[in-house]
Amino acid sequence: MRLERLRTAADARGRTAAGRAAALLRHPARSPRTTVVIGRLLGAAFLVCFATGLYSHFLQDPQPWMRFPTWPPNLYQLTQGVHVAAGIASIPLLLAKLWSVYPRLLQWPPVRSALHAVERVLVGVLVAAALVEVATGLLNTYQWYPFRFPFRGTHLALAWVVVGALAIHVAAQLPTIVRHWRREHAVADGRVPDDAATGAAASRRGFLVAVGSSVAAVVVLTAGQSFGVLRRTNLFAPRVQDLGPQGLPVNKTAAAARVRDTATDPAWTLTVAHGRRSVALTRAELEALPQTEVELPIACVEGWTTFAHWRGVRVAELLDLVGAPPGAAARVTSLEPTGPYRTSDLEPAFAHHPRTLVALELAGEPLDLDHGFPARLVAPARPGVLQTKWLTRIETT
Repeated sequence: MRLERLRTAADARGRTAAGRAAALLRHPARSPRTTVVIGRLLGAAFLVCFATGLYSHFLQDPQPWMRFPTWPPNLYQLTQGVHVAAGIASIPLLLAKLWSVYPRLLQWPPVRSALHAVERVLVGVLVAAALVEVATGLLNTYQWYPFRFPFRGTHLALAWVVVGALAIHVAAQLPTIVRHWRREHAVADGRVPDDAATGAAASRRGFLVAVGSSVAAVVVLTAGQSFGVLRRTNLFAPRVQDLGPQGLPVNKTAAAARVRDTATDPAWTLTVAHGRRSVALTRAELEALPQTEVELPIACVEGWTTFAHWRGVRVAELLDLVGAPPGAAARVTSLEPTGPYRTSDLEPAFAHHPRTLVALELAGEPLDLDHGFPARLVAPARPGVLQTKWLTRIETT
């Protein structure tokens, strides 16, 4: 008898939840058509983030067979700027998508079959992974890491989870997506009422306009840290172009890198080595070599970019001093005692590129200590974390 009462009470609560879900789904802005429109925009944003994120990842951790373009010089500004902008744009899209479908979580019974149970679990994985992915990605742009797990590895792993779960979700919902992909198809199917009869379509349009306006706002108000054309509207991004010592932002200071003493030591030299042959050059000797001037950006993984004028010695000419062949790759090493970016590898196309410099000056002045004094690497089409500061050694690999 007690079990029967519990079953009856559970059924009553289920019917109540189902009725509440049905009432929520009757909101004029909620419909399969709305969900499909927002979903395809969100899917596009996720795929753009995934592709540009993989490019950034493999630039930093390449496979031996990989080769990367050196042109245009601001290629990484474009890919990573788009990555961060698309990631920020996905936040209002994701929230709108969840709003359009969350009443389905209250439908009764919660599980109708084994296949339905699997589908709901996969949707839960997709939603959870997507929320964590965009939240941690946004925090990374501010260089704020309140979580204990490593950002880069987790961000990459979750990207694969999101894309995999998204592919399965799209496959499962493909008939609905096809039916509602175009508005006229949805009307013919009877799922979109006539505008004049109910006004539902007008409500949906208003909702979509609000979502579109939110996406445009968050992009316009933050993308100025990446793209100069929007710099005047950059109100909320963590970085401002041209703001910092010598007009260039600083991610990691000399104090944080623990190189203040070694970088300002008068006995500092830059060692260039190829096999058993090596040469140690003081800063004065580097300044006495032929100097090259270039304009190259510092484009960081957090999404900000600033172009700057650099002056220094071509890495290729330094490698020539020790007899390195034209096809040699090189590794540069920083004075930093530890850290994942203490060294940086230059494949031959970058090592011998005429714009790849050991920079000694920035904006017509000697490098600021926080920008890599006494010498730093600058090269085209590379992330800022690979533009190694406080150089101490260059060697062929």
